[in-house]
Amino acid sequence: MPGTPPGLDPAPPQPPHAPQGPATAPFYDGQRYDATDSVGYRLFRVVTAMRREIDLRMAQHGLTDAQWRPLWLLKIGRASSPQELARELDIDGGAVTRMLDRLESKGLMERVRSQTDRRMVMLQLTPGGEAAVQAVPQVLAEVNNQFLQGFSQDEWLQLRGLLGRMADNAGTSAAGRSSQP
Repeated sequence: MPGTPPGLDPAPPQPPHAPQGPATAPFYDGQRYDATDSVGYRLFRVVTAMRREIDLRMAQHGLTDAQWRPLWLLKIGRASSPQELARELDIDGGAVTRMLDRLESKGLMERVRSQTDRRMVMLQLTPGGEAAVQAVPQVLAEVNNQFLQGFSQDEWLQLRGLLGRMADNAGTSAAGRSSQP
């Protein structure tokens, strides 16, 4: 609508990653594909750089990637059993068992039998784990803010929306469907 200031569009608001319909043509052509110019490669580079920075900052708090990630997932309720932790971390059951053994030996978490189903093992943070995980949200916020330096609020929202749409597309791809329950 002419004369309407940006951000005050009278159209009803859409969710940040509302489907926009298919593109008219593919963005990439296999005959002229340059991996270094692909969105996937650029996302990989950003995630790799963020993980390195997070690792450096977590090390200042005495935490490794294999420690802070499972502790944080337990803290925020995204996992409460070894199976859920394996799914969230995308690692196999044997690796989870070894990781939990190390976390338990350091006094950061413990395995507890479920009161309702004794076959189930639940995971819970110990007081030491609670203390260790306290630095995690601050570090994650600082690193995210560092990588978003110079972005406007609108750009940040747009980026979140676009990444959300890509994640939605991943859920409808053959690979995404095969990993769904």
